[in-house]
Amino acid sequence: MSGKIYIVGIGPGASEYLTKKAVDTVNASDYTVGSTRAIELFDDVKGKIPFNVKDLLDKIEEGVQLACNGNTVSILSTGDPGFSGVLNTVLRISDEKGFDKDNIEVIPGISSLQLAAGRCHIQWDNANVMTFHGRENIEDILPVINNGKTTIALPSRKVKDMAQFLLDNGVEPNRKVVVCERLSYPDEQIVEATLKDIAQSEFTYMCIMVIY
Repeated sequence: MSGKIYIVGIGPGASEYLTKKAVDTVNASDYTVGSTRAIELFDDVKGKIPFNVKDLLDKIEEGVQLACNGNTVSILSTGDPGFSGVLNTVLRISDEKGFDKDNIEVIPGISSLQLAAGRCHIQWDNANVMTFHGRENIEDILPVINNGKTTIALPSRKVKDMAQFLLDNGVEPNRKVVVCERLSYPDEQIVEATLKDIAQSEFTYMCIMVIY
């Protein structure tokens, strides 16, 4: 007996950026796995399975097992599941448990990088779009940072640390940078400054860097 897994993109954070498909899918699921913040975006959730950073893998595994037992399970992913989301993690755990990939459906969501591009009026199909979320390969930005294109990046650490890394590697201190913080939330802010100024500023972890 096999159920169904939906990997649901929930957008940048505000409920108004949820797609109707995402809402309908979660409402129809037997169980929903996601962070507490993600689950709270939905009004009608059955079988809530909240996770935090420490038990994320365990909770996703629990969700996959429930699908193996014949249930319909939604697994929530911030932004879009295929961009710094949980897609690969769910696919790996599903494969380990022998869950049929044909019974997994991805519901795309709006990435915070898309929203940042919109806020900054950037045609983002001609930009360097990069994520370093949860990764240590920050040096991968260096080969593209001076290729003439705007770089839209999800930092792996504090924004000021990434700015300082670029300064330490020869990027011009007066380079224009826009930091998009807490996009879609009521306290969203867009800060335009030089790379040097950004390296001396404090932001929350929920940020996108746009480097011109």
